Amino acid sequence: MPSTSAAPRRITALAGGIGGARFVRGLIAAAPGAEVTVIGNTGDDIWIHGLRVCPDLDTVMYTLGGGISEERGWGREDETFTVKDELAAYGVEPAWFGLGDRDIGTHLVRTQMLNAGYPLSAVTQALCARWQPGVRLLPMTDERAETHVVVNVRDGDGRRAIHFQEWWVRYQARLEAHAIVLVGADDAKPGPGVVEAIEGADVVVLPPSNPVVSIGTILQVPGIRESLLRTPAPVVGVSPIVGGRPVRGMADACLTAIGVQTTAAAVAAHYGSRSSGSGILDGWLVDTSDRDAVAAVEALGIACESRPLLMSDLLSTTAMATAALALAEHNAVP
Repeated sequence: MPSTSAAPRRITALAGGIGGARFVRGLIAAAPGAEVTVIGNTGDDIWIHGLRVCPDLDTVMYTLGGGISEERGWGREDETFTVKDELAAYGVEPAWFGLGDRDIGTHLVRTQMLNAGYPLSAVTQALCARWQPGVRLLPMTDERAETHVVVNVRDGDGRRAIHFQEWWVRYQARLEAHAIVLVGADDAKPGPGVVEAIEGADVVVLPPSNPVVSIGTILQVPGIRESLLRTPAPVVGVSPIVGGRPVRGMADACLTAIGVQTTAAAVAAHYGSRSSGSGILDGWLVDTSDRDAVAAVEALGIACESRPLLMSDLLSTTAMATAALALAEHNAVP
């Protein structure tokens, strides 16, 4: 692989929404001048009121482009919800998923371009031309592949599948999940530039995004996991679990649904070691509160170190990213 004795020139990150976007912001600060590519999860995508909404792509774009609501972590700053209120007054569903007025502009442009025949990758590039996020943002696939969750029906008539966003936003992941399925995965293929970004990188990073419905969804697109196995670049990840709890969101409910414990070591084992021939990790960062997990992770064949992993500000996030890059350098093939 290319030498990583100097700062990496090409960094590729697989990212979900809030956690991934904030980590990449630190990654840019930790490696000034590097070419950073972000492969974004599109399994969360949903059609609402005739508009194509891509929550994770937009969160990365807004966060890195300076338009995100820092308080919420999603949507636009100085947002209003007049259209949402009007739709609610008409009794139009789904009332549980609200689009902000500024945000609707993005979805209108995206939907018009998709209806005109442009692929999602080209649409994303066009949207980024306005926001200038400082990275190349690539959808994991141009095909429609959406995450659904199998839950119990409340009246006891059995199980049914609902869109991930309904489970996540409407029910706050409180309905027990029996399975999480990427519908359309079999027909999907990596988006333009995705495989090349992984196999041509100096370092591949898995930010502290949800391991099931963010990173895990990206890995379900045929060809992406295989590219991670082939890449000569070291692949390092940052644990989204700190002290046995997710830093943000309901990742514990997602992990329970696939039979994985909510611990930093269990998530590392879920990803697996590349040295085993089937896993994807060379290195794994855990929080200092989980330092006791280091030996267990290393026993899997994954280099592991403990560092503070709370992204309380840009300085702490940059320190996390710096530690991840250093771990990658230590595990690079000479």
